[in-house]
Amino acid sequence: MTFEDAAIAIAAAGRRMDAMGWVPATAGNISIRLGPDEIAITRSGRHKGLMTPADVMAVDAAGASLEGGARPSYETLLHCGIYRRFADAGAVLHGHSIANTVLSRRAGASIHLAGYELLKAFPGGPTHETAIELPVLDNDQDIPRLQRALDALWDDAPGAPPGYLIRGHGVYVWGTDMNAAMTRLEALEFMLLCHLEEGRHPR
Repeated sequence: MTFEDAAIAIAAAGRRMDAMGWVPATAGNISIRLGPDEIAITRSGRHKGLMTPADVMAVDAAGASLEGGARPSYETLLHCGIYRRFADAGAVLHGHSIANTVLSRRAGASIHLAGYELLKAFPGGPTHETAIELPVLDNDQDIPRLQRALDALWDDAPGAPPGYLIRGHGVYVWGTDMNAAMTRLEALEFMLLCHLEEGRHPR
């Protein structure tokens, strides 16, 4: 994929996420892997529902800007960490929905999701008769330290689903391309919203 095509896809994903209420204000960030040493990612401080391709820039595999003076998303290193760890990751989405924020504040080390039809969107089972443990990590403004915590988590659980929550902050999901990542994000946000509603109206 060219940088130009990636920028168009990222801007479109931002509008989709904004329409769903998942990226309020300037929250969230979005990226696409262009090659082994280049990532297209949202610029810092942009409203994702108002983005154009000009609001996307390129960084290298270590998160350094390839455009003089430009500043990528504050959490760029978390995108780099996903691409470094998972060879098949082609796109990463980060959003801040009400459901993922509230549930992550209440959760322990993970959120258990089981029996949902939309679990089919994740690896591990072709039917709803499966379950995932969605990791929840404590929020940390020291992004390299947060990435080290993620690396330790993935070292211990290499089969973890392609997503995680940061407590009180938001969700990260990735896929082989933007369509796959968006499918997983939409499926996960639906299940989290169901989980939240079940907590409000227990049987």
